[in-house]
Amino acid sequence: MTNGIFISFEGIDGAGKSTHIEALAQAFRAQGRTVTLTREPGGTPLAEKLRALVLADAMDPLTEALLIFAARRDHLQQVIEPALARGEVVISDRFTDASFAYQGGGRGFDLGVLSTLEQWVQTAPNNPQLRQPDLTLLFELAPETAAERLAGARVPDRFEAQPVEFFRKVTQAYAERAAQSPGRFACIDAAASRHAVWQQVTSALVRRGWLSIMVPTPEGLV
Repeated sequence: MTNGIFISFEGIDGAGKSTHIEALAQAFRAQGRTVTLTREPGGTPLAEKLRALVLADAMDPLTEALLIFAARRDHLQQVIEPALARGEVVISDRFTDASFAYQGGGRGFDLGVLSTLEQWVQTAPNNPQLRQPDLTLLFELAPETAAERLAGARVPDRFEAQPVEFFRKVTQAYAERAAQSPGRFACIDAAASRHAVWQQVTSALVRRGWLSIMVPTPEGLV
C-alpha cells in the first residue's frame, strides 16, 4: 500500500497559499493519488463550529489556543489520521505551526503552554511520536505586501483585521519555527510571480520523490 503523505501550507494571510493548494491537489491526482483537502481551524463539523467562534468572537489568548487545539484534535482523529492510514495525500491549509505563529508570535502567548498542548493533541497512546506534517510549505511575504493584496478583497476576520505589526511578529515566529525544523520546511518566496512560486512548490515535492516530474504551471496560475 502506498504510504500517506501529510503536507501543510503556512504563511500570513495574503501570501497566496490558497491559490496553489488546489493546483497541487490536482497534480497529485494526475499521478493517481487520492487527495484529502482540508484546513485549520476546521476540517470537521465540530472544528468548523469552533473556527467560527475563533474568527469572530473576542476572547483571551488562552481560550483562543484551547479552542484551536480542540478543533485540531477532532480534525486529526476524524480526518487526517484516517486519510493517512488509507495511504492518501493530505493537504491542509495550516496546521500547528500557525498556532505558534499567530497565538505565540502575534498574541505573545506562552510558547511552553503551546508546546504542552501540541504534545497532548498530536500524540496517541499507542504512538507517542508527535504527529507533524511530512512537509510544510511556508509562503514568505512581507506583511506590508500581504496587506496590500488583501485590501478591499473581503471583510476581514478577527485575525485579518490586526495591524501590520501583529503580522510582523507572526512572520518572525514562522521563521523561528522553520529554523527549528529545517528538514520539514520548504520556504517559498511568495513575492515572486505565480509561475515562479508554483515552480518552487513542485520542486520541493520532486526533491522528496512525491511527484515524479516537474508539473507545468496550471493555466490559473500563469
